Amino acid sequence: MNRTPPSAEPGAAHSGVPRGSSRDLYAAGAAVLLVTAAVLVGRHIQGTSRTLFADWPPLLASWGPHLGPGTPAAVLVAIATVAYGPALAARLPWRALVPLTWGTSLAWTSSLALVDGWHRGIAVRLTTPHEYLQAVDRFHDIPAALRDFTQHILLGSPDHWPAHIAGHPPAATLTFVLLDRIGLRGGGWAGVWCITVGATACAAVLVTIRALADEALARRAAPFLVLAPAAVWMGTSADAYFAAVAAWAVALLALAVTGRSLWWAGASGLLFGLTCYLSYGLTLVALIAAAVMVLGRHGIRGRPALLVLLLAGLAVVPTAFALAGFNWWEAYHLLGTRYHQGVGGIRPYGYWVWANLACTVLVTGLATAAGLRRTGAVLVRRRHDSPDRAAEARLALLVSAALLALLVADLSGMSKAETERIWLPFTLWLLPACAFLTLPRGPGSSPEFSTLLEQGGPPRAGGTPVRAWLTAQALLALLLNHLLLTRW
Repeated sequence: MNRTPPSAEPGAAHSGVPRGSSRDLYAAGAAVLLVTAAVLVGRHIQGTSRTLFADWPPLLASWGPHLGPGTPAAVLVAIATVAYGPALAARLPWRALVPLTWGTSLAWTSSLALVDGWHRGIAVRLTTPHEYLQAVDRFHDIPAALRDFTQHILLGSPDHWPAHIAGHPPAATLTFVLLDRIGLRGGGWAGVWCITVGATACAAVLVTIRALADEALARRAAPFLVLAPAAVWMGTSADAYFAAVAAWAVALLALAVTGRSLWWAGASGLLFGLTCYLSYGLTLVALIAAAVMVLGRHGIRGRPALLVLLLAGLAVVPTAFALAGFNWWEAYHLLGTRYHQGVGGIRPYGYWVWANLACTVLVTGLATAAGLRRTGAVLVRRRHDSPDRAAEARLALLVSAALLALLVADLSGMSKAETERIWLPFTLWLLPACAFLTLPRGPGSSPEFSTLLEQGGPPRAGGTPVRAWLTAQALLALLLNHLLLTRW
C-alpha cells in the first residue's frame, strides 16, 4: 500500500522540491523580508527624525565589525554542534543529554560574549549607568530600600533609580545585592552568574518538552536550543537569568502535572512568584503556564492538592515583599509613567509594533520561522491518530502559548525596542518549534530519529537537511556578534 511520504505535508508535490520544504523556505524568506523592511524603514526614521534611539534598528546596536578572543571558540562550538549535535541528541542517554545541552549552551553563550572581550563582553555589561550594579550600595539597609523603592521610580523624584532598576521589581536588583554580600562582587561575577544560570534555561525547556510531549521531540529540539542566536543577548544580560527562572518555573509545573512529586508544584509556584518580582512583563509567563495546565489537566484532576501547593508556593515571594513594604501594583503604575517620561514616550509605536517582530526573527533565527510555520500546520491538521501526532500537537500548543505571550507584550506598547533581550523569556519557548524541522514520522512509515542517523543519513526537513538549518542559526549569531556592537 502506498503512503504519503513522511517528509511531505498533505497535498505535497511529488516532483522537484517537496512542498513542505518549499513552504519552509517561503516562511524563512518572509522573515528575511520583514527584517530587511525593519532595517530600511528604521534607518530612514532614525536618520530623519531620530526618534527610534537605536543606531541599527530594529536592534539596539551600532555597526562595528570586530573579532575577539571568543571568536575561535564560538566557531568551534558552532561547527561541533552542527556536525555532531543531531546524532548525540538522538543517541545519548537522557541523563547525559540534559547536562550536555546546558554545558554546550554555556560554552556557546560565553564564547559569543567573549567576542567583545572579557571587559566589554562580561565584566562591565551590568555596571553601566542604566544597570543594576549601580544601585548595590543603596541597598545597605535592604528593608529600608524596599520600603522606599517606589519613591525613586519617577524621573522627578529625588535620587531616582537608573532605568533598569526603576523598570523592574526589586528582586532583580536584590539578586546582585546578595551576590555582593556573599563576596561575589563586581560586574565580572554578576556577568558569570547571568550566563551560567541563563544557560540552564535550555535544560528546563528540554525537561518540559519531554514531560508534556515526548522525549523524541525534546531530542530533536536540543541542538536548536543550543545554537540559538538568542545567545548573543544571553551573554551578558540579566534577562538571561530572568528567562532561566521563568523556564524552570514552567518545567517544574510540567513535571508536577504529569505525575511527578507534588512538591514540584510548590517549587514551581515559588519560582513563578520570583519571576513576577524580577520583571513586571513576566506575568505573561502565566499564558505558558496555562498551556501546561491544559496539557496536564488529567493529572490535576487526579491530584487536586497540586493546585494548593502551587498557589502556596506562588504566595511566598509576593507576601515577603509586601511585608517588607514594597507595593508591586503601585510600582507598576509608576513604571508606566516613568516609561513615558523617557525614550519610551518618544519612540513611535507604529514602527516598533512590527519591527519588534523583526527583532524576534534575529533572536530566534530563520529555522524558527520555518518551525513556526510547521507549528501552525500541526495545529490546523490536528491529527491525533497516533502517539506521535498527539505529541506534536501538544508541543505546538506550548509553542503557540509562548507566541501569544510575546504578541500580547508587543501590543501593550511597553516594549518599544530592546526586545532582543527583554523578550528572551518568551523567545526561548519559540525555539522548540524547530523540532518539527526533523523528518516527520507517520505511524509505521518511517524509522526512529536515532535509527535514521545510525543508517548514515542526516535527518531532513522535507528535503532540507536539518544541519543546514542549524548552520543558518549559527551563522546568524556569529554575524550579528561580529558585525554589530550590541548594547542595552
